[in-house]
Amino acid sequence: MSTVKHVPKTPVDPKAPGPMLKYQANLPKLPVPALSGTLQKYLQSVRPLLDDAEYQKTEQAAKEFESPGGLGQKLQERLVARAQDPSIVNWMEDWWLDQAYMGYRDPVVIYVSYFFLFKDDKLRKSPAQRAAAITTAALEFKQQVVNKTLSIEMAKGEPMCMDSYKYMFNNCRMPKKPSDYEAIFDPVNNNHVVVIRKNKFYVVDTIYQGKQLSTAELEHQFKRIIDQAGNSKGLPIGILTSDNRDKWTEYRENLVSANPENAKLLEKVESSDFVICLDDQTPVTRDEGSRACWHGDGRNRFFDKPLQFIVFENGKAGFMGEHSCMDGTATCRLNEYVCDGLSKDKINHGSIEIRSDIPQPTELDFKVNEKIQKDVEVATTNFENLIKKHELTVLAYQAYGKNLIKKFKCSPDGYAQMVIQLAYYKMFGTSRPTYESAQTRKFQRGRTETARTVTTESVAFVKTMEDPYATNEAKISALRTALKAQGAYMADAVNGHGVDRHFFGLKNCIQPGEEKPELFTQPINAYSSHWYLSTSQLSSENFDGYGWGQVVNDGFGCAYMIKNNALQFNVASVKDLEVHGKKYINGTYHFKHCLEEAANDLRDVMTTEIPAEAKL
Repeated sequence: MSTVKHVPKTPVDPKAPGPMLKYQANLPKLPVPALSGTLQKYLQSVRPLLDDAEYQKTEQAAKEFESPGGLGQKLQERLVARAQDPSIVNWMEDWWLDQAYMGYRDPVVIYVSYFFLFKDDKLRKSPAQRAAAITTAALEFKQQVVNKTLSIEMAKGEPMCMDSYKYMFNNCRMPKKPSDYEAIFDPVNNNHVVVIRKNKFYVVDTIYQGKQLSTAELEHQFKRIIDQAGNSKGLPIGILTSDNRDKWTEYRENLVSANPENAKLLEKVESSDFVICLDDQTPVTRDEGSRACWHGDGRNRFFDKPLQFIVFENGKAGFMGEHSCMDGTATCRLNEYVCDGLSKDKINHGSIEIRSDIPQPTELDFKVNEKIQKDVEVATTNFENLIKKHELTVLAYQAYGKNLIKKFKCSPDGYAQMVIQLAYYKMFGTSRPTYESAQTRKFQRGRTETARTVTTESVAFVKTMEDPYATNEAKISALRTALKAQGAYMADAVNGHGVDRHFFGLKNCIQPGEEKPELFTQPINAYSSHWYLSTSQLSSENFDGYGWGQVVNDGFGCAYMIKNNALQFNVASVKDLEVHGKKYINGTYHFKHCLEEAANDLRDVMTTEIPAEAKL
C-alpha cells in the first residue's frame, strides 16, 4: 500500500539559493495577534497570581487600554503597520535582538550562554582524539550549511525557518557600547579552527593543499598543540570576554591599541569556524562536567564565539553556545549530528595516513602591556566573584521517562512542566510566574515566545497533589485539566499568539512623551513576567547535561531533557537564594530534591490508572 507523502502548504521558492532555503522566502510572517485575544489571555494568566480586588483593578486597566480611541488601539495600529511594512521581515527581530541580547550589558557567561554536556565516547578516551572526531563531524555539518543542503526542520508537516544557521560558523559577537553587534565572516574563505590550550590560542587550518585534514591529521595537530603549550599557563586573554560587556569593549580597545597586530590576531579567533577548548580539568560527575561546560575556569575560553566545543583531559566533552543570534534548537541539532554521527560511525573520517608536511599550528602571540595585564586581573576577579555566587546541580532521574509518560496518555513536555510546578509548590508552598520557551520558527526569522505555565488549573493541580485527603482520581483529573491548559497555551505561543512578545511589541510602540498606560505600570505586569522559574526543554539521548543560568536572582534556571527512560533536570540559581525575604540555604539542592519527590509522587498516582502489564 503506498503512503501519500505530505506536501507542505508553504510554496517552494524556485529562486532559493539552495534546498535548505527552498521555503524561506515564502514562510508566513510573524503575526500581530488581535488585541482583545491577548488581553483575555493576559487576564487569565494573572488570575491565579492575584486576589479578587487586585484582579478587578487589572481587568479595569485592560478595559481602559482596549477602549475605542484609547492608547491600546493606537499602539496596536502602529505595531500592525510595522508588521505590514514590506521592508521589515519580522516586526520583532531588531527590537528583540537589541533589548534581549545585544544591548544587555551583563556578562554572557552565566546570564546568556548555555551548554550541553556529552555522554562519554567509549572509542575516544584521549582529548586530541575526541577533539579531532568532533571537529570532523562539525565540519561535515558546516559543509551542509554552506552548500545549503542541510535538510529542513519540519513541525507538524510545515517547514521551519532555517535562517539562523548563517550565524553558526565563522561568526562572533562583538563588544560595543551601548549595544553589541554580530560579525559574520565568509564561511567559504575561512577554513580554520582556533584551539585554546593552557589559555594560549592556536590556529589550525582545516584545509591543506586543497584537501581537508582527516580526523587522524587533526588529532596529530591537536597533539602538537598539547605538546607545544606544555605545562605553563599563558596570560588568559580569553577571560576578558567573560566580563560586563562595556568593560570588555574597553578591554578590547586597550588590546587593539597596545599593538596593531592584536586586531589581526583577534580577527583570527572571530573569523574561525569554531573554537575547540582543550581544558586541563578532569570533571567526573554530571555536576562537575556541567559546571565546567557552563563556565569552566573562565580562562580557557572565548565566550563571544557562538560555538565552543570543550574537551577535557580525561576525554569528556561538551559544548558552550553564545545565545544572541541563535536559539538552542539549531545548536542542539548540530551537537546531535556530531554525537550521533560519531557514536553510529556515520562520519567520514578520511584517510588514516598523515601527510608529513602539514605545517605546525601557529600560536596567536598577543602583544600585551601592563594595562592589559591589569585588565586580565580585574576580569579574573570579577569572574571569580560571579562564579562564587552561583550553584548548579543535576537531577538525573532514572526511574522513568517518555515511554512511561506516554503510557499515562500525557504529553511528555506538559508532564515535565507539572513535575516542575509540583516541586516548586513543595518547596515554597505557592506557585509563581514560570517561563517555558516556545519556538516560533514556523515564521520568517521567528525565534521564541513565552508559554506561561502557571494557570488556575496548574495551581489547582499542585494543591490537589499536596492534599493528603484527595483521592487518586481527583489528582489524576487535576493533572489532566492542567495539562490541557498548558498544551493550549503552548499551541497558541508556537503560533505567535502569546502575551509576552505582543506586549513587548506594544511597549516598543509607545512614543517619547506618551504616558505609559496603567496596564503596563501595574505591579502585576512586572511580577507576572518575573520568571521565578525559567524553563526549557531540549532532549537528546546523546547528552548528559544541558543548562543555563537563572534569569532572576530569586529564581531558578531549570533546563530539562525527556529521554526514553529518564528525566533530567539542570537546576541553576544563586547560592543560598533569597526569595521574598526568606533565605534558602542550599536552595538549589533543595529544589533538586523536590523535583525527585514530585516525579515519584506523580508516577505513584498515575500508575494506579494503568493495568499492571502496561507498566513494564
